[in-house]
Amino acid sequence: MRKLYLGIAGAAGAALLSGAIVHAQAGAPPAPSMNPGDISGGTYTIDGGHTQVLFTYLHFGLTSNMGLLSGASGSLAIDPKAPQNAKLSVDMPINTLHSTIDKLDEEFQGKMFFDAATYPTAHFESTGVTVSGSSAQIAGNLTIHGVTKPAVIDATFAAVGTNPYSKKETIAFKGTASVNRADFGLGMAVPMVSDKVDLTITAAFEKQ
Repeated sequence: MRKLYLGIAGAAGAALLSGAIVHAQAGAPPAPSMNPGDISGGTYTIDGGHTQVLFTYLHFGLTSNMGLLSGASGSLAIDPKAPQNAKLSVDMPINTLHSTIDKLDEEFQGKMFFDAATYPTAHFESTGVTVSGSSAQIAGNLTIHGVTKPAVIDATFAAVGTNPYSKKETIAFKGTASVNRADFGLGMAVPMVSDKVDLTITAAFEKQ
């Protein structure tokens, strides 16, 4: 009799587990696609909670120091049949800049560098897109510290899929760019601290 009960309990447990798996699979969104042709197209807004910019620079020729910016806002208009016509507009709040070094962050935010109180936002506005497969060069104008200069983002399509929480189509990209900080009036300590700053970007856009 004990074996019978154990057998019934085991069968019931297996059935419940199987049902839970089927239910989870049925309710789960499809896996993200790595094919840019699966983008439906239209207007997308930046998911600021999943978009970051990592910056790195050489300090005294010794260390490659880094920090992050987050909280971006903006939009992307894209037609997968004509990606060269895409339009990108991004705003990045300077007060999110974080190097993990409190004293340095204070200097970055102050008048010595970015003067975030006067110039609270960095802005990028695309002017042209050159597409090659799943990669693209995005030319545009970058405004930092009240100064606007041309800049290019080397972008690579990462994935497209449905965000399981917002239920919205989401496109993800990776990107790199380099800027010379002196061009934007931020050239203190050049050349001991490198003029060139490298940017590594991860960005998500949700369809509206």
